Amino acid sequence: MTVRWFVQLLTVGFAQASVATYSINAHTDTKSYLPDAFVSFSIEFSSFPDFAGNLSAPNTFSYNLLSNLANFSGSKPFVRVGGNTQDYALYNASLAAAINGTYDPKKSKDYPTTIYIGDAFFESYNTWPGVRFSHGFNLGKGAISAQGWDTLVRTAPLACKALSSNNLYVWEYGNEPNNFPTSAQGIVRPKTWGDKDFTYEWLNGTREIKKQIRRHCPELANAGFMAPSYDDRVDNLNATKVWQDGLDEDGDVKWYSVHNYIDGATSPGVTLQGTLMNHSRSVRDVDEQVAEYKRIMATPRGYAPLIFGETNSLYNQGKPGLSNSFGAALWGVDFNLYCASAGFQRVHMHQGTDYRYQAWQPVDTGKTARGTKAPYYGSIAVAAALGDLTKSSVSVSSISLSSDQEAAYAIYEGTRLKRIMVINMHGYNTTEDGAGTTPLPNPRKRASRSFSFVAKNMTREGQISVQRLMANGSDAITGVTFDGWSYNWELDHGRPFRLRNVTTGEVLKSRDGVITVQVPDSSAALLHVE
Repeated sequence: MTVRWFVQLLTVGFAQASVATYSINAHTDTKSYLPDAFVSFSIEFSSFPDFAGNLSAPNTFSYNLLSNLANFSGSKPFVRVGGNTQDYALYNASLAAAINGTYDPKKSKDYPTTIYIGDAFFESYNTWPGVRFSHGFNLGKGAISAQGWDTLVRTAPLACKALSSNNLYVWEYGNEPNNFPTSAQGIVRPKTWGDKDFTYEWLNGTREIKKQIRRHCPELANAGFMAPSYDDRVDNLNATKVWQDGLDEDGDVKWYSVHNYIDGATSPGVTLQGTLMNHSRSVRDVDEQVAEYKRIMATPRGYAPLIFGETNSLYNQGKPGLSNSFGAALWGVDFNLYCASAGFQRVHMHQGTDYRYQAWQPVDTGKTARGTKAPYYGSIAVAAALGDLTKSSVSVSSISLSSDQEAAYAIYEGTRLKRIMVINMHGYNTTEDGAGTTPLPNPRKRASRSFSFVAKNMTREGQISVQRLMANGSDAITGVTFDGWSYNWELDHGRPFRLRNVTTGEVLKSRDGVITVQVPDSSAALLHVE
């Protein structure tokens, strides 16, 4: 029997736009479910001490933000510690500080490119109870210099001891080796270096890591690695060839990790509406990665589930006014949920100190004030949509809509439809030039669009509650809320803080078999259908 639903939502203060109706299934027969900690993070290696602190001064702000996500997901996010700077890091046993990094503005203004780490670096792995980590070892220098190899041999025991308290996720050896012959931060391999060379170096290094771990932390001997840790679509270090050459010859690749950014921070033509708030752009990137992954896994060289080990909006650490905006938070909701629907098992959103696309700034610096950034709220909305992954078998299905500026997802627990996420990415700006700072004196009226869903074979009626991801506009960089909650540093150090000036508690009654919700431009709505 088909039950028809109707959801009526007041739209006072919004201009009305078009109505469309879409068909979805009330039940699913999928057997592909998401693992715990789908919503996860990647933290730049050189920034990790800022984000986590140390045993005498743990960064409780960061921990509060991770705990907020656990309240929805049932477990804290997994944290990959890596990125470009893991391949610059050398060990200095006499260094008292966690890290000593030297910046070279000609190479990068965003992170140091000469790096030494001491024993104190590994304290940071013990400041966030309940969080599991991957540690990134240096392949860039580790495989080609005596000092680099010595760093590998001497830090493997330090890393495994720090991660022996049920807080190890997996190991990683090297970051984006496809860029080694061309990197703007310093070329570390000749142009003739190819897939067989990389495979040899990777196997040689990972075998040494395992040797050290068996000696010092035998209980972690089978932890395995994420690999190959670069964009599978590149030509100069083809992942299919690497897999065929025997990258997983030892059966150690536990997660097939790829990296992806939608575009570049300085690429011509990049805009908030056309690049990030554009469902087709995300679909294209994700689908290309999935297609390449399927080709690789079809070769007779082992198997590993697919994750994004590193991803975010715009490479080169993001662009002000785009990557730090509420529009980027909406992109994050769309991107993560589409990944979940397309077969990705986990998504690590990358960030670092002072990065423009960061979810939060962990400390005060001369460039950036400590605080929760707009993209964090996108992660909160995704975690709320997926629910407790430790208790339920959750799957996600993408709902095909008619506009590139709109997206919707059906979330199932077991076989039953439980939630629908609707994302309206039509731009709405309230600041001059969309920069998020100077308010417009008379912004145009904000449109609200109706979305109707016919749920096939729905056999239960009941109330539908709505939680909203909101801000003043897609260009907003502050004032973001999810279901009326703020997670700002200045309110309660990142813990949930209820704002009294935001409407919450919307409960809607069903009628006539159609689920209908009105969603203001540049916002998202999560419907709980049971």
